[in-house]
Amino acid sequence: MADRLLDGYDALLFDLDGTVYRGGQVIDGAADAVAAARAERTTVRFVTNNASRSPEQVAEHLTGLGVPATADEVSTSAQAAAAVLAQRLDRGDHVLVLGTSALAAEITAVGLVPVRTATGVKAVVQGLSPDLSWNDLAEASVAIRAGALWVACNIDRTLPTERGLLPGNGSLVAALRHATEQDPEVAGKPATPLMDESVRAADAKHPLVVGDRLDTDIEGAVAAGLDSLLVLTGVSTAADVIAAGPEARPTYIAADLGAITASAADLAVGPKPGWDLRTEGDEVVVTGDGDPLDLVRALCAVSWATATPPRITGDHPVLAELGLTRAR
Repeated sequence: MADRLLDGYDALLFDLDGTVYRGGQVIDGAADAVAAARAERTTVRFVTNNASRSPEQVAEHLTGLGVPATADEVSTSAQAAAAVLAQRLDRGDHVLVLGTSALAAEITAVGLVPVRTATGVKAVVQGLSPDLSWNDLAEASVAIRAGALWVACNIDRTLPTERGLLPGNGSLVAALRHATEQDPEVAGKPATPLMDESVRAADAKHPLVVGDRLDTDIEGAVAAGLDSLLVLTGVSTAADVIAAGPEARPTYIAADLGAITASAADLAVGPKPGWDLRTEGDEVVVTGDGDPLDLVRALCAVSWATATPPRITGDHPVLAELGLTRAR
C-alpha cells in the first residue's frame, strides 16, 4: 500500500454536497486537498448526484469557493440520466422534465425534446429543483401511469447545506413512488451509469471514490468495484459506518478531505494503536486511548467481521464524543 493515500490512485472522484461544500460554504480542507491532487498530476473529477446545476454552473460555483474547476471536470446525474434516456428512446421523443433548466438542457443535448406536460411523452426524468410543484408531480404521475419510462437522476433523501439537511430528490421521488406504485430507473449514485461515466471521463485505471454518504457514494463505489474514502463532513456518521452492511463499507475513513495526503495505512479500517477492543458475547468493550477516528476504524473492523454488529459498551468519553454511547 502506498504511503500517502493520494499516491495510490490515478484519479480522485470527489462528491460535492457534504464533501467539498455545503451550499455556499467550502468545507475545511477541501481546497487544499484538490490542490494537492493537482500538484501530483492526479486526475480530479467532481461527481455530483445533484442535477439542478449544469457542469458550467458547478465549475463556476466551485471556483467561486476557492476550488478552481472547469466544466469538463464535472460529471452530473443529469448527464447520466440523459444518457440513459438516449439509449432507450428515439431521437426527437418528448420527455417530461421535473427539474431545472440545466436538466432540460441535458435532455436537449442528447437529441430528445424536453416538455413540461404529460401529453404524448415517452419518458419522465426527475431531478432536484427548488421550484418543483404539486402540478409537476401530477403531470408526472399521469405520464408514469400511462406507461412512460421513469428515470430519476438520483434518490438522495437529503441535501447537505449550510443550514443543515434539506429534502433531496429522493424525498420527491418517494412521493411519486407512493402515487404511482412504481419505481424509477436511477442514473446517479449508487447506480452505475454516473459512476461508470465518471471513471471513463477520468480515463482512470485505479480511481478512488471520495464522499460523505454511505448510501450513494460508498455503495456506488462498492457496486463498481472501486476503493472509497468516507469523510464525516456530511450525512453519514461514525455510528452509521460501524453498522454498515457489506454493500456500503468504505476502504478508508477520515474526518475531511485533508486526509488524502495522510498515510493510507492510517486511514484504512483495522486495528489501531492505543485502542483495545475486547469482544464478550454480543458486546465489544472499549478501553485505551488515542485518535477518536482510529477507534471508529477499529470498531468497523470488529463489527464488520460478525453477522450481527456487537453492542458497544463502556463509559469511555470518546464513545460519547463519537455518538456511540447507546446500543444501536
